[in-house]
Amino acid sequence: MSLRTARKNIVSRGVMFALAATSVTSVQAIAEEGAEEIERIAVTGSRISRTDIETASPVTVISSDFIAKSGFTSVQEILAMQPAAAGMSLGATSNNGSGGSATVNLRGMGSQRTLVLLNGRRMVASGTGADSSVDLNTIPVSMIQSIEILKDGASAIYGSDAIAGVINIITKKDFEGTEITADGSITDKGDGESGGFSILHGSEFAGGNLVLGVQYSKRGEVIQSDRDFVPAGESSFIPGGSLGGMMPDGNGDFKPRDESYDYTTSSYAQTPNELLSLFTSFNSEIADDTELSIDLMYTRRESNQQMAPQPANIDLITSKIDPTYIKGIQDVYDELNSDIADSDDHYVIGDTINYRRRMTDAGPRIYGQETDTYRASVALTGYLSNDAQWDMSATYGRNDSKDSVANSIHAGNMEKSIYANPDDWFSGKPMDNDFLASEKIMYTEENQGGNEQFILAAGYSGISESDIGYAVGVESRFESGYYTPDLITQAGDSTAAQQAPTEGNYSVQSIYGEISVPVTDSFTVEAATRYDNYSTFGGAATWKLGATYTIIDGLMFRAVAATGFRAPNVSELYGGNTGSFDYLDDPWGNELDQQIKVNYTSDADLQPEESESFTAGVVWEIADGLSTTMDYWSFDITNAISRVNVQAEMNKCKKGDAVACATININIISEGDLSNMTAMLTNIGHQKTSGIDWNVSYTAGIFRVTLDTTYLLEFVEDDISYEGTIDGNMGGYSQLKSNLSISADISEDWNLLYTANYIQGMDGVNYGDEFTTDDVVYHNISTAYHVNDAWQVTGGIKNLFDTEPEEVPNGNDMNTVPNIYDVVGRIFFVNTSYKF
Repeated sequence: MSLRTARKNIVSRGVMFALAATSVTSVQAIAEEGAEEIERIAVTGSRISRTDIETASPVTVISSDFIAKSGFTSVQEILAMQPAAAGMSLGATSNNGSGGSATVNLRGMGSQRTLVLLNGRRMVASGTGADSSVDLNTIPVSMIQSIEILKDGASAIYGSDAIAGVINIITKKDFEGTEITADGSITDKGDGESGGFSILHGSEFAGGNLVLGVQYSKRGEVIQSDRDFVPAGESSFIPGGSLGGMMPDGNGDFKPRDESYDYTTSSYAQTPNELLSLFTSFNSEIADDTELSIDLMYTRRESNQQMAPQPANIDLITSKIDPTYIKGIQDVYDELNSDIADSDDHYVIGDTINYRRRMTDAGPRIYGQETDTYRASVALTGYLSNDAQWDMSATYGRNDSKDSVANSIHAGNMEKSIYANPDDWFSGKPMDNDFLASEKIMYTEENQGGNEQFILAAGYSGISESDIGYAVGVESRFESGYYTPDLITQAGDSTAAQQAPTEGNYSVQSIYGEISVPVTDSFTVEAATRYDNYSTFGGAATWKLGATYTIIDGLMFRAVAATGFRAPNVSELYGGNTGSFDYLDDPWGNELDQQIKVNYTSDADLQPEESESFTAGVVWEIADGLSTTMDYWSFDITNAISRVNVQAEMNKCKKGDAVACATININIISEGDLSNMTAMLTNIGHQKTSGIDWNVSYTAGIFRVTLDTTYLLEFVEDDISYEGTIDGNMGGYSQLKSNLSISADISEDWNLLYTANYIQGMDGVNYGDEFTTDDVVYHNISTAYHVNDAWQVTGGIKNLFDTEPEEVPNGNDMNTVPNIYDVVGRIFFVNTSYKF
């Protein structure tokens, strides 16, 4: 047996012991027992391979066993349940604007500020093109051994994007045999049917271990109106159309609009997708002191979102319309204003008149995405006689995407058709689908995009005879991205928002160093520094300083202070101007709908964000089987890349603040003309947040209990406090979130698991009216049974009591915030695995 093989076996036993301590726990809370068997292991947040797993930074580990028993089928679903998650993220219930992607948002600081790694190396940004974050759909659950969550700033270790923390997904290696897994789920309403299968095979090959895997999954849709808690939508865009706010009365005349359109009947509450992943890893000792590792992964995603038929909003030229219709509308206005004595106050139709129509005859808007994500990573690791090691790696990632929007409406052709066929458009009667097609009003929007990443890295690390740990390394990274919208969209001829192309790239060269010094047997100091040089803005230096102090056996204090940065990404630097329909409250009262168009612009001269973070806490093994951790954390981001709070600027503009009006491009004398409202990316943002994490883990007999809690002390962005609030645009910042897990091994073959997810109520404001959501607890149960040594069956119920989401009047969908609350309801799931 080689020296490396012996080390690997020792390390494997040590890590398995650590993970077995609890299904979901802080790494540092693991008992000391058996630590002497662990020789050298890698810990997320450090480049130094250590002889223990106690570091100054808090890390949470989620094991594959817990994932399987909980019925999780996606990485996003796993991470969204964590108390440290807040704000707004994308997932299965993000129907409007998600592009089918799934993201994680640690501390509510934005998904772009959470770094996602696969086996310690960066994942390529993935989605529909020029993306700022990783699409978690690209990582198949069946290949996961564990997920490590570093809840601390780590720019000094990993560089840009690790401001809020790091998600490191560890894949299965050294796997032998064949394992076949199948799963399925359905809601208690009989919809949302989902299922999939995976095959994992591992064997000795060419002197090493080869793992091959395939996973397929299909998620079913749920329609919003099929849930009792969803109120009927009320849109001013109605199927029969309205001219100047007036609708046809059925007798050839007009009347004030007295109906609205329910858009929930054709919009998804849960979006469907299909995922196919192929993956492999190969690890081999090509010499007694050198190991080769290769990871390859490919994921194909086909996803859909569905929204109500396109709301067409067109300003018609009055002089091009048959005067009879204009006179009919004016007569209605005059009748409505007949009680106003001063005729000068009567409304008179001007040069343009607004026409609105819900294009139900074209059918619902069907958004579709086809994305292909590739990743290849090759690494060599060498072990030297002085117990040091070196490593070299090359990682390539690519994401290609095609997305479409069926039943889109060509605004220019629709306007021409209205002038040519006014009787058809102003009658209030349904439009013939063939007529719309012949007039070239209907079309399918076709867009393309992609991302590319290439990384070369080399490092050297070790532990001296005096137990001083050290690591140094260099890295070179190239990133590029593009997004090309449909030509009709680029030209502004669609009834959807106009969007310009995005394309750009940058490169960065980095050097880093890290050291861990045991000052005494009980006191250890850690330090790290990193310098990154970007082709876009220049250099950025970061540092980290931490310490651990063991008071007595089983009681340790830890603290870390660090600086961080986030470089502007491709879409922020080179993003084409894009229209976004945001949920806003018009203080002038001119807009008929909450969704108001805001023009999003980028800036090629953006500078990096800067951050300071601090954590301090205690790790206490209170008694045999009972341990706890408590950590205070704070993050302070300056020079943040963000857009101004449009709602706040609108409110200030209404009060006469000329600067606020200019900031979002509202003419101060326009009486609330929001037609050119703009929000530009700038470095003027500021974000500050702090809180307390508390974890308790208890094992006694057949029971294992874990309580994981986050208490949010403050969250301030651009001088606005969000702690304890919920909003359709910002998401939710509950001050108290907690997960309880109780696992019971009834017998050697039978396990029961109960979990509860608690979200404290939050406050919000809608059109000046305050509201409060109640506390929510989601209960989940499952059971796992080993039929024999090879066959295991797991079944359970998510959201056991079918708890409905809280009403959020300014929510972004279904009168709530879907990424905070469960909008699908009770789900029954079952999965089975067979290994031979």
